Amino acid sequence: MSSLRLDIDRSSPVPLYHQVAQGIEAAIRSGKLAPGSKLDNEIALAAQLKLSRPTMRKAMDELVRSGLLVRKRGVGTQVVASQIKRHLELSSLFDDLQGSGSKPSSEILSFAHMAADDTVRESLHLPQGARVYHVVRLRRMDGEPLALMENWVRDDVADLDERSLKDRGLYEILRTAGVNFRLAQQRIGARTCDDYEAELLGIKPGSALVTMDRTAVDDIGRNVEMGHHVYRADSYSFEMTLVNR
Repeated sequence: MSSLRLDIDRSSPVPLYHQVAQGIEAAIRSGKLAPGSKLDNEIALAAQLKLSRPTMRKAMDELVRSGLLVRKRGVGTQVVASQIKRHLELSSLFDDLQGSGSKPSSEILSFAHMAADDTVRESLHLPQGARVYHVVRLRRMDGEPLALMENWVRDDVADLDERSLKDRGLYEILRTAGVNFRLAQQRIGARTCDDYEAELLGIKPGSALVTMDRTAVDDIGRNVEMGHHVYRADSYSFEMTLVNR
């Protein structure tokens, strides 16, 4: 457990709970409280800082709402792991995690080579009777669940199998097979998770998710793959640069 040493000015007009929240946030931002660190319970922290328990609880509530701390049943209060920030460019999650120095891994939840339904055929511009690979994966970052990813890939661009998808990123496999990605249509949104997603991602039902739907196009104009992904909002965000035209 991590104890706290904070400078609190009891004569300041700044509320005590907010001073505590600011002090803990500064410790997190500076690395003094590392991601995953467990804090003492609120009673112990209040005693350490000579504060009332309601004041301490209010400070902790503020940090939980801001996404810096998380309460886990049976574990206690922990510092949230560093958030993965993904730039809006044509790359895969596997590529981005490796690029950030993290260790990505995948669990294949389902894999099939199947006839494309009407929605997939329309999105990938395929003829009647065309077949696609359909794969659902749970992506982890340094062992912690981060995203649920569902993809449909046309089967005339590469041969896919479960083993390679477990060990490598989808885009890496497709590039090795000769696919040169050119652009993608992408939509980003947000929603809350259901019980199934919550169990797999290790979060509470109703927690926030970042959603991403994408259709990728290669350099000869083929719609190569489409994907529907959901990410833990406490661990993942997209970044973009806005330009005035």
